Amino acid sequence: MKKPWLAGLLNFFFMGLGTLYLGKRKPFGLVLTLGSFALTYVELSLKAVDINLYWIMFATVFVMNVLFTLDALREAKEINTAVK
Repeated sequence: MKKPWLAGLLNFFFMGLGTLYLGKRKPFGLVLTLGSFALTYVELSLKAVDINLYWIMFATVFVMNVLFTLDALREAKEINTAVK
């Protein structure tokens, strides 16, 4: 049984880690995880260049994290239902 709250929490803080934890879409989870590190680098670089661009990027990444959290919760529940 997979823990939906753990998958959601992992995906919220590091996109893709929750997906990797679930194990159903490992390549997708790996790409998301690598992408989250790249986005963090870009986000922090933008903060030094233009603070307004930083907040736009921050808001965009936040929305993406929420959506990937919801996806992980849905997928974990789906996996748990199939196991029963």
